Amino acid sequence: MLYLQSQIMATRIQDIKSIIDTEMAEFEAKFRSFMKSDVLLLDQIMGYIVKSKGKQVRPMFVFLTAGTFGIINESTFRGAALIELLHTATLVHDDVVDDSDYRRGFFSINALWKNKIAVLVGDYLLSRGLLLSIDNDDFALLKIVSQAVREMSEGELLQIAKARRLDITEDVYFEIIRQKTASLIASCCGVGACSVGVNTDQIEKARLFGEKVGMAFQIKDDLFDYGDAEIGKPVGIDIKEKKMTLPLIYALNHTDAPTRRKIINLVKNESHKPAKVREVIDFVKKSGGIEYTNQVMQKFYQEAQELLQTFPESDYRTALDELVKFTIERAK
Repeated sequence: MLYLQSQIMATRIQDIKSIIDTEMAEFEAKFRSFMKSDVLLLDQIMGYIVKSKGKQVRPMFVFLTAGTFGIINESTFRGAALIELLHTATLVHDDVVDDSDYRRGFFSINALWKNKIAVLVGDYLLSRGLLLSIDNDDFALLKIVSQAVREMSEGELLQIAKARRLDITEDVYFEIIRQKTASLIASCCGVGACSVGVNTDQIEKARLFGEKVGMAFQIKDDLFDYGDAEIGKPVGIDIKEKKMTLPLIYALNHTDAPTRRKIINLVKNESHKPAKVREVIDFVKKSGGIEYTNQVMQKFYQEAQELLQTFPESDYRTALDELVKFTIERAK
């Protein structure tokens, strides 16, 4: 069943990507060249990173947004590469911080080459992204992406700080996911629009569209924690890691004080026990947390759709619409 779902998803992504097939193939070649190094070990690791890349949804957002607002050009390719370089740098560093051995089903850099090399690889990717922009005077693109990286770091730190007390409100939760996840997709769309020379109002509209998509995307991901089967990430993993996501926040806000204290205690002190994790999941489901979270996700999705309908009509916009639907309707 999981294999069939994976095949369907891959086919759907390929259909969406068809309008930018030429650009994506060219991007692959350019991205490899941007990562090139004369140091043999570093070049070997760069090759491994390229091989282990995922569906490339981020570059797709860049190219489809650029095509929607204008003509894809060399600045668009550099913008997409900048996002991939800086984001990959943050992922490599994240795996060191989290002591994670896997990334998208592949061994992480730190698992294969140890932490010291992984940190230096992340630094190299960061410097390559910065130089790519500076050497080509792409300062507007660099500003958009740098702001996203800053927000991603702030969001991660905010989540860590709040996880210690488990006192996250809905407003704080929305701010965390806006910074941690939505800011990156927002930067993809902002970079795409900026690369084709549109005005600041249109760039901001594209960026806001991406932010709405990113919010819906992350809320969808949080819902997977309460699924009935492992579809992309292990069920209950957020609870085990003491992450307060919207379904649990809603459920805790709509129960009596004794039950609230009991559930918070389970998450704080017994989330390593599968039976206790299942108890929390059952509590959230019975409290209406799943239905409420779905409604919020649909709200952000509809807001993204409303913004999208104000973009110039074209085949690129149609493909962008399909990509948004894919991110919301995906099974993992």
